[in-house]
Amino acid sequence: LYNSSRVIEGLYLDLVAQEKDGLNLWSIGPFNPLLLTEQKKDSDKRHQTLDWLDKQEPDSVIYVSFGTSTSLSNEEIEQLAIGLEKSLQKFIWVIRDADKGDVFAGEERRAQMPEGYEERIKGRGILVRDWAPQLEILAHPSTGGFMSYCGWNSCMESISMGVPIAAWTMHSDQPRNSQLVTKFLKIGLTVRHWTRQDELVTSEIVENAVRNLMDSPEGDEMRKRASELSEAVKQSVIDGGVNRVEMDSFIAHITR
Repeated sequence: LYNSSRVIEGLYLDLVAQEKDGLNLWSIGPFNPLLLTEQKKDSDKRHQTLDWLDKQEPDSVIYVSFGTSTSLSNEEIEQLAIGLEKSLQKFIWVIRDADKGDVFAGEERRAQMPEGYEERIKGRGILVRDWAPQLEILAHPSTGGFMSYCGWNSCMESISMGVPIAAWTMHSDQPRNSQLVTKFLKIGLTVRHWTRQDELVTSEIVENAVRNLMDSPEGDEMRKRASELSEAVKQSVIDGGVNRVEMDSFIAHITR
């Protein structure tokens, strides 16, 4: 079973099937919800980021999050902060435990921003230092980009919601995922190539990547392709859709 869809990587799934030499293969993703229930805007349970997004223009906000298994150094955090500020684009930046230290060494620290940073970005950016509703943020019409480490779940969520990706890969499957996003699907760009992971991503690199994704004709084209792919994914799970056919085939196989 694969957490993917033939509308996303059908050619590559066919190649895998050939290599498996007759072994049954089903692609029944995405595993994340495709249609979200809207929480009432006055609900106490609604996250503050969603209220803030309600006040922004469509496709005007870039969401920045590197998951829970990736750690940024103090210098990387500083350069990212400056780059986001200089880009003059609106953003939501999630800084969770993984960004506070070495997650493998058990180290913990509070990510420090440049002096006066939070005051300067007020109204244009939000820092979230705990959990954030990623899928809901990506699904919001004001979200127009996602700076991500390109873990597979994050890629699938972003594709499902039609949001292009600024890929900043770190390790594991992330480099290959970013290649799919940027080179083959053409719904994203590269912030830093994985072969240069020992090099510091400067504020200028961040600034240029954010502007290219959020405020350029190329970024608009990526958003258009991402939106079209999202719609194809959603159509694939309804009756007669390719993923629905895959799921029905799998159920028939295990209940025969």
